[in-house]
Amino acid sequence: MNKKILTAATLALFATAAHAQSSVTLYGLIDAGISYANNSKTATGHDNIFKYDDGVAQGSRWGLRGTEDLGGGLKALFVLENGFNSGNGTLGQGGALFGRQAFVGLSKDGAGSLTFGRQYSFSTDYLGGSYSNGGQTVAGNYAYHINDVDQLTSSRINNAVKFSSANFAGLTFGAMYGFSNQAGAFGGAPATGPAAAPVAGSSRAYSFGANYANGPFGVGAAYTDIRFPGQASPTFSTALANVTTGTVRDLRTFGVGGRYSIGAATLWALYTNTRFEPISGSSTTFTAYEAGAKYAFTPALTAAAGYTYMHLSDANTGHWNQADLSVDYALSKRTDVYALGIYQIAAGRNKGQDLQAQIGSSTSYFNTSGTGADNQLAFRVGIRHKF
Repeated sequence: MNKKILTAATLALFATAAHAQSSVTLYGLIDAGISYANNSKTATGHDNIFKYDDGVAQGSRWGLRGTEDLGGGLKALFVLENGFNSGNGTLGQGGALFGRQAFVGLSKDGAGSLTFGRQYSFSTDYLGGSYSNGGQTVAGNYAYHINDVDQLTSSRINNAVKFSSANFAGLTFGAMYGFSNQAGAFGGAPATGPAAAPVAGSSRAYSFGANYANGPFGVGAAYTDIRFPGQASPTFSTALANVTTGTVRDLRTFGVGGRYSIGAATLWALYTNTRFEPISGSSTTFTAYEAGAKYAFTPALTAAAGYTYMHLSDANTGHWNQADLSVDYALSKRTDVYALGIYQIAAGRNKGQDLQAQIGSSTSYFNTSGTGADNQLAFRVGIRHKF
C-alpha cells in the first residue's frame, strides 16, 4: 500500500512539473471611439460624416498564445488570433475565425523560431510597428499609407513557413515563404498563358528582412513579394479586396526605416517603394516617405506629430500629402484614451481617380472619400483597452 501511495505521489509530482512548463495565455484589445470626416462620399456628392469607428489606433482582437518547454532550450509554440469589429460584433479579415494569425512551430534558445501557418510578413514585423507614423502613434490605421499598399500593418501570408532569428546583440533577421497550395502553381502561375486568369487560390508570397535595435537607435529593412495577391483566401489584406478581380499579377514592396530616442523624445523616418504589375499593361509604382516625432510629457501623457508624402508614378501621376497630430493619455497600464486630427490633400492628374483606377483605393486613408474631392480632414476620440 505504501509503495502504491509513493508511486501515485511521484507521478502527480511529475505531472505538476510538466504542467508548470506549459502555458496558454488569453490576450486581446478593444479600440473604439467616434470619428468625424468631411468630404465623405454620398450618392450625390460629398458631405460630412460622424460615425462610430472601431480599430483605429489598433485593430480590435482577441487571441490565444501558448508555449511548451521541451527541454534543452527547445519550445513548442502557437498563436491563434481573431480580429473583430466592436461596433457590430462581426469577424474581421474577410470573416476568418483566426484571420489575424494562426500558426504553430518550434523555437530554440540562441537560434530562433520556425513556424507554420498564417503569419505576418517582415514588412509588417520590422517596419510597420517601429518606424511608421501608424505604428508609433495612436493615429494607427488612419496614418498607414493608402489602403496599406506597402503591407505595413495587414500583410498576413497564408500557408507560410517562417524563420525568425534569435536576437544577436540587437540584430534580428528572417525569411518566409507562403505556398500557393495549387497543383502546377508553385510560383502562383496563371492557369494557361500569361494573359489567363490565375488559378483560384494560387497566390504565393515570400518575404525577408533584418532589423537592428540597440538602446535608443533602431534601423530595419524588409522586402515582400506577393504573386496574384487577390487570389489568397482569406485575402492577405482586406484593405486591398479590390485586387480580387485578378488583374494584378505581382505586388512587390521594399522599405527601410529608422528611429532614434533622445530622452523623452522619439524620432523616426520611413521610405517604402511598392510596384503593382498587372497581367497586361504597364506597371504602377507607389512611393511613400514619412517622418514623425513624439514626446512623453509625463509617463502617462504623450503627444505626437507625423507627416507623409506619397507619389503614384505611371501614365496618370498622383501626389498625396498628409499631416497628423495626436495626444494619448494612459489611465492605467492597460487602458488609454486618445484624440487625433488628420489632414490629407491630393494633387496631380485626376487626383484620387488615378490610384482608384490602379489599385481600387479611394483618395483617402479614411475609406470615405471618393473621386471629386481633393482633400479630407478627420478627427477622432477613442479609448483602447488591452487584456
